[in-house]
Amino acid sequence: MNPRQRRGVLFILLAGLGALVVFFMVARYVGNVNSQVAPLVTVYKAATNIPAYRELSSANVVAVQIPQRYVPPRTLREGAQLSGQRVGFTVAKGTLIGSDMLLPPSELNDNEREIAIQVDAVTGIAGRVATGDFVDIYAVFARENGGGTSSVLVQNVRVVSVGGRQTRSRETGEGALREQQILPVTVALEPEDALKVTYADSFAVAVRLVGLPPGIQTEDRTEELSSVSDRTVISEGRAR
Repeated sequence: MNPRQRRGVLFILLAGLGALVVFFMVARYVGNVNSQVAPLVTVYKAATNIPAYRELSSANVVAVQIPQRYVPPRTLREGAQLSGQRVGFTVAKGTLIGSDMLLPPSELNDNEREIAIQVDAVTGIAGRVATGDFVDIYAVFARENGGGTSSVLVQNVRVVSVGGRQTRSRETGEGALREQQILPVTVALEPEDALKVTYADSFAVAVRLVGLPPGIQTEDRTEELSSVSDRTVISEGRAR
């Protein structure tokens, strides 16, 4: 084989090697594209803004298909999992519905009712109250002379769920607006106690969740507060 023939064979081998490299690069690119667009899975997203505690239905949830690689771990993929469920906080339009957004199933007794109260997320909950905890509920009412009255509304109340953090604007004593981070806490109460807590949640300066060590009973009492500056929401969870 003369030099010219050897060069021809070498060029053929190099061309073949280059073709193999191009083939594998194209195959890898196609595989990457396929992983982004397929396989498609069915998930559910909010068709509108869904307020907290609203029951999910075909009116506010729509099924969509997206590539599996983009589906978050807790995203629900079966419509049956959404039937009769309620969200624990406000869900924005277009948000994928996940299991961590849903309230746990209710375990109310025949003489219990669920009621949601708003608790300060920073000075109140602070991660200390969770589903299944037991708390006492206090209310702080303002007085015309600038003082206040604190009283125990209900004792040994079971916490059904703790919702997601929300922001609301509240007017201060000087007339300015102050943003406040709140958490909706759902508790189980008998009908008569539910009326007390509903009234306090609407008209009291603050509603407090107070946890005590197991076995300690709180006596119903009324205390005079020295100033309105003490009207903050405090909260601690107590295990069953």
